[in-house]
Amino acid sequence: MEQNPNSSSSKADRKTIEKNRRNQMKTLLTQLNSLVPHQSNKEALSLPDRIGEAISYIKTKQIRLEELKEKRDSLIEPKKSKNVMGSLREPHVDVQEMGSALQVVLITGSDCRFMFREAIRVLHEEGAQVVNASFYVAGDTIFHTLHSKLQG
Repeated sequence: MEQNPNSSSSKADRKTIEKNRRNQMKTLLTQLNSLVPHQSNKEALSLPDRIGEAISYIKTKQIRLEELKEKRDSLIEPKKSKNVMGSLREPHVDVQEMGSALQVVLITGSDCRFMFREAIRVLHEEGAQVVNASFYVAGDTIFHTLHSKLQG
C-alpha cells in the first residue's frame, strides 16, 4: 500500500489546526476566569462547573443591569413626561403683609412636596410665628396657605 504524500501533510495540518484551536480555547477560558470573581471554595472546579458559574454570574449581572436601567429610566421619564404635560413648573409664592400679620400663598406642583415645610422653616427663621397653615390639592397643583404673626 502506497501512502499518499498529501494524506500525511493534511493529517499534520489537521493536528496543527486542532492544537491552535485548543490553545485559543485555553486562552479564552483564562480570560473568562479572570473576569469572573472567584468563589471561596478550596476545591478546584471542573471546566464545566467554571463555565456554568461564569454563565450564572453573567446572567445575574445582566439582570442587575436591566434593573438599574429601569430605575434610571423611571427617574428620568417622569420629569420628561411632566415637562411635556406642563406639570413641572416653578413654585409661585405670594406674600401679603397686613400689619403684624403675614399671609403666604404657595402654589406648587405635586412634585414639590418639600416646599410647604421649607416655607414654614423660612418663616420661623425670620421670626414669624405660624398661626394657621392649610393646603388644598387640585389635580397636580397644591395650594398652600400660611397665616403667621410677626414677632418683635
